[in-house]
Amino acid sequence: MERFALTVNGAVREIEADPATPLVYVLRNRLGLVGAKLGCGLEQCGACAVIADGEKVLSCVRAVSEFSGSEIVTLEGLAGDGEYSPVQRAFLETGAAQCGYCTGGLIVALTAYLETAPEPDRQGAIAALDGHLCRCGAHADVLRAIDRLLAEGEDGA
Repeated sequence: MERFALTVNGAVREIEADPATPLVYVLRNRLGLVGAKLGCGLEQCGACAVIADGEKVLSCVRAVSEFSGSEIVTLEGLAGDGEYSPVQRAFLETGAAQCGYCTGGLIVALTAYLETAPEPDRQGAIAALDGHLCRCGAHADVLRAIDRLLAEGEDGA
């Protein structure tokens, strides 16, 4: 066991863990942040997505030791001052979820894309969600959420 200081959602959190422990286990079991879900455990479904240093990262197999010094943002960290983020709000308003298991990963991935793309567009947003699996069939609603976000961005909202 080793001690780590992780910066998660803007706060430094001290944890003790085996350095090889996947980040998703630390987030969920040690820090109580359950937005990142363990789905496949093979980086194949995207349910475990978080943002680390501005990039989408799948946290199910990446060791916690890799994140020392990184800025980690989870689904819970996207909302601010009691308000949903624009992506969270778009998903809510379009009903872009059924069972909801994949939703956190989709929201995190789309947020990372929109925050880093110089000129976000629909194809780029769809590409950012490549590798994220949804078995419930909320795809059309996710596309509506993307379209809403892009339209809001064009209006300067």
